Amino acid sequence: MPFLYHTLDIAAPFAPIDNSRFVQIEDNLNPKFPIREYQVKSFSRFDYFLNNDFFEKQRMPYHLLYNMATGSGKTLVMAGLMLYLYEKGYRNFLFFVKSNNIIVKTKDNFLNTQSSKYLFNNRIGINENEIIVKEVSSFDEADNKNINIKFTTIQQLHYDINNSKENSITLEDFENKKIVLLADEAHNFNAGIRQGDLFGTWEETVEKILNANLNKENILLEFTATLDYNIPQIVDKYIDKVIYKYDLAQFRVDKYSKEINLVRSQFGYNERIIQALILNLYRQELAALHNINLKPVILFKAKSTITESEQNKLNFHSLIERMSADSIEKIRNESTVSIIQKAFNFFERLNIMPYSISDRIKSNFKPENCISANNDSEAELNQIRLNSLEDENNPIRAVFAVQKLNEGWDVLNLFDIVRLYETRDGRNGNPGPTTLSEAQLIGRGARYFPFKLNNEQDKYKRKYDDDIGNDLKVLEELYYHTLEDNRYISELKSALVQSGAYEDDEDLITKQLILKEEFKQTNFYQTAQVVYNKRIVRSYDNIRSFSDLGVVKRNFAHKLSSGFGKLTSAFFEMEINYETETEIGKDIKLSEISAHIIRFALTKNPFYHFNNLQKFFPALRSINQFIADDSYLGGLELTYIGANKRIDNTGITHLKFCS
Repeated sequence: MPFLYHTLDIAAPFAPIDNSRFVQIEDNLNPKFPIREYQVKSFSRFDYFLNNDFFEKQRMPYHLLYNMATGSGKTLVMAGLMLYLYEKGYRNFLFFVKSNNIIVKTKDNFLNTQSSKYLFNNRIGINENEIIVKEVSSFDEADNKNINIKFTTIQQLHYDINNSKENSITLEDFENKKIVLLADEAHNFNAGIRQGDLFGTWEETVEKILNANLNKENILLEFTATLDYNIPQIVDKYIDKVIYKYDLAQFRVDKYSKEINLVRSQFGYNERIIQALILNLYRQELAALHNINLKPVILFKAKSTITESEQNKLNFHSLIERMSADSIEKIRNESTVSIIQKAFNFFERLNIMPYSISDRIKSNFKPENCISANNDSEAELNQIRLNSLEDENNPIRAVFAVQKLNEGWDVLNLFDIVRLYETRDGRNGNPGPTTLSEAQLIGRGARYFPFKLNNEQDKYKRKYDDDIGNDLKVLEELYYHTLEDNRYISELKSALVQSGAYEDDEDLITKQLILKEEFKQTNFYQTAQVVYNKRIVRSYDNIRSFSDLGVVKRNFAHKLSSGFGKLTSAFFEMEINYETETEIGKDIKLSEISAHIIRFALTKNPFYHFNNLQKFFPALRSINQFIADDSYLGGLELTYIGANKRIDNTGITHLKFCS
């Protein structure tokens, strides 16, 4: 049995929506958001489904799902369907979703006429009657003239249905009134079907509302960007319900999204942040040069904890305070990423010097222009600010987050995501849950920032895919900044395929690697061993040196930060002919480093203060002995690992290692 959307594609590939109904939708939606061709198709599919009989059509009550890409305007489609169903006699709508933050932004979109993302026209007229869209706390407050919406979370809905009380939703509401249920981010409601047991789940509650013979005219419309077609139970549930599929891969191919690129660098965190800040200023100045009103935003992503994200924010403010022309010069001299050098060429043409770049960045990223998306105490205010980042009066330029923005975030002017960690949780080449959530976040950031320079251009589509040298191409691209790590990049690309951002049509090729028999007979293969550092500490009694602590290997390696990096597409290689940098190791004894450098490094860590060291080394007489004596630091050897062009013997390099 084919999916419902396949059936409709065959049965009605060009069936238009009834013109009078479409005009009613178009005239009553905000003219700021012109209806795109794929959205027209989403309405026409619904119109055909309701008004035609075909073999695969469900029995009432109807349960349908829209599988539409992040950024494709699912909420606009919801608003259009509400207008369509109003004409069909529906007045009551129940909007439910998993998280409160999505409710806040949806209320703003549906109810706040002053919001820049308000979806309806200033005047809504249907069948010569002027109506309003209003919120109700229960359907007892609903009237028969207007569009009445009850907003709730799935958790609250589950509680209300299973614990009847005054002024809450009850099963009787769905028996006595025709109600349309609108479920956003619907993939969150499938835990029961995945586990094979609906008992006590949110999903059971929704099934109870729809299929308990309450009112056959009730309708459930689900919306999601991420439906997992690889799970048989999901396929069985939705095969007759997916009325329209327009996934992120098709959305990207049709040029409605930003293109997704990876900035892969061997720089440390601070330098990767500065690269993103330079690109942020580049986009701002480039847009201004072409009379495009743009305030580009950067997202700084922490891995798993709010504490980590808040520390990232503090570190960022400290970095901005220390920003100088030297910070900018370092990136210009060391970065090999093509778009970074292109930005510096642009600044040079406009006579914007490094000190001016630094000053402008410091002005743009003051603390009041940065926001933490993790702050629950100001969740409602923050959600409104995060949902209106494009507004002229919204000052936010940087967002710090962990997971809260993975769903329900509408932002067009996000152009850079900086990954502030280097660990990965993939196994056997498959992406882990962290990488999958990163791919989801990238999909949200890929929403296109609309602009055009003349009337011939489509404001809402990419224009410069084939004009690679055009500076304005950078305004149509999202950059994901990460460490140059081939294994992680491979897992991220796989996660983007799984998220639907890219259709991977290449055949999977499995190759078996076999060691030659002659190699197996060599002495090296027969005697190879795993080498590790051994550390045994039993007590602090009679400890006189490092050897007494059980430190058997006294060589330490340090990988130097490098400006080497490249810009690649998330889906294919862009920079094929780049100069590679060979990493080498260079040994140096600690005794060869100036004592004042070592002493300064020791003062930065309280553990190495003399009174503390004596707890571990009772025989130690002075810091000078600790630095010079072969029994302590004097016998240590350092190995610098880095590009052969970047290893040097400067005091700065030595201090970075010792610190």
